[in-house]
Amino acid sequence: MSPQEPFGARLRHAMDTRGPLCVGIDPHASLLAAWGLNDDIQGLESFTRTVVEALADQVAVFKPQSAFFERFGSRGVAVLERAVADLRAAGGLVVMDAKRGDIGSTMAAYAETYLRKDAPLFSDALTVSPYLGYGSLKPAVDLARESGAGLFVLALTSNPEGAEVQRAVRADGRSIGATMLGHLAAENAGAAPMGSYGAVVGATLGDLSTFELDINGPLLAPGIGAQGATPADLPRVFGAAVRNVVPNVSRGVLKAGPDAGALRDAAARFADEVRAAVDAA
Repeated sequence: MSPQEPFGARLRHAMDTRGPLCVGIDPHASLLAAWGLNDDIQGLESFTRTVVEALADQVAVFKPQSAFFERFGSRGVAVLERAVADLRAAGGLVVMDAKRGDIGSTMAAYAETYLRKDAPLFSDALTVSPYLGYGSLKPAVDLARESGAGLFVLALTSNPEGAEVQRAVRADGRSIGATMLGHLAAENAGAAPMGSYGAVVGATLGDLSTFELDINGPLLAPGIGAQGATPADLPRVFGAAVRNVVPNVSRGVLKAGPDAGALRDAAARFADEVRAAVDAA
């Protein structure tokens, strides 16, 4: 699959060939400690290198959480830059979990940080927050289209606090979350095999049948594993859109480390379970 192909096409190919799984790379202090590592730049480097070397050529999608690298300052960001480059060189797709959202030139600068092809942190996709209005994301939407990258827009997140915004009802009777899904469906209209503008929709939310999740784009679904959702839950939660779900597992895979073989086995097990659940739907 050529890197010039749109993100949605590359994502579909990656999930079909490597398995439908996104592994989060979240080097928080408790996980470093569980691996016997110090909560410092050396621990961060060791953790990240181990995950990349074990999984980069095995897993379809990786989602590094930028905050866990940023907390170490410029040296932590350098570790993140190297990880992004190495993951992509091995054929993995990188979704940068930075949840950026702002207006005007500031949003344009965020977009250039992650979505400009020659940027040190260029990623295949970026998580963004639309809660300054969906139109505030236009610089990221436009640059993603130009560079062949994608976006994942926060729509129906699994944190309990999200409901007060995302389930709020507009004057036209639609919820904010449903409105965001509608914007993304419009961005993806006519794209094949799948559009590049996705939504973040929690796998722990239960019945979402009142929402139109078939946006012809990917649905990044956190919550599998440690947060309580299982691969078997996906068809019930996502219905007809389940084939476009990108299930994100972080601790469920990473707790198997630091042994590289155990990491690979854990990732393969989750991917097989998701594939079986989707195929049976």
